[in-house]
Amino acid sequence: MKRELSMLVHQAEFTIDLGESGYLIGFTEHDDYPDEMPYGWHCGPAGPSSAIVLPTTDTGPLQLTLQIHDSPPAPETDDAWEPAEEISMPAETDRVHLATVDPGDVMDAWPLEEQPLRVHHAPGQDGWIRMRLYCQTDDPEPGIGDHGERHLIQLWPAPATPPVHPMIGEDDLQARAQYAADRSGLLADYTFDLPAQD
Repeated sequence: MKRELSMLVHQAEFTIDLGESGYLIGFTEHDDYPDEMPYGWHCGPAGPSSAIVLPTTDTGPLQLTLQIHDSPPAPETDDAWEPAEEISMPAETDRVHLATVDPGDVMDAWPLEEQPLRVHHAPGQDGWIRMRLYCQTDDPEPGIGDHGERHLIQLWPAPATPPVHPMIGEDDLQARAQYAADRSGLLADYTFDLPAQD
């Protein structure tokens, strides 16, 4: 059986200025922090239709290439890329949204000069998008400033399948648990009971 080749439909390349907590990408507007952080991985779910990406660079520039394909593209063969990670997410819209995450703030990061990128589903498809992320960093030590970091994100319509991530260690599991506890504490601070009305 002959396998059809993937076709690159759209591509955008630009630099984004990162906040301390990476960036969000997906198919819905972003206005809040994710409930979970995928420490130990480069990406993970941030909500029903988006992903959080955790770069090496903390507060600095990142070269980002976004590609829309009509089917799964062939794996990248350049050894400079770290092993790819993949997740599936349902698309609330067909438009790709991008936001950076700073302490207490989530800001739209799509450049004004770039046309929006959209994923178009074929008739009968169920609305799921597969995301593949490649990362490369000249300076792998986390920190502030230009680390020569670049990401390639490939998106294409595809049914939901299990994610692809590296194994994580105990330190990452503890960091995830601490983030979840801190997040719950912040939400509790904004929750209070109103007196019952007669």
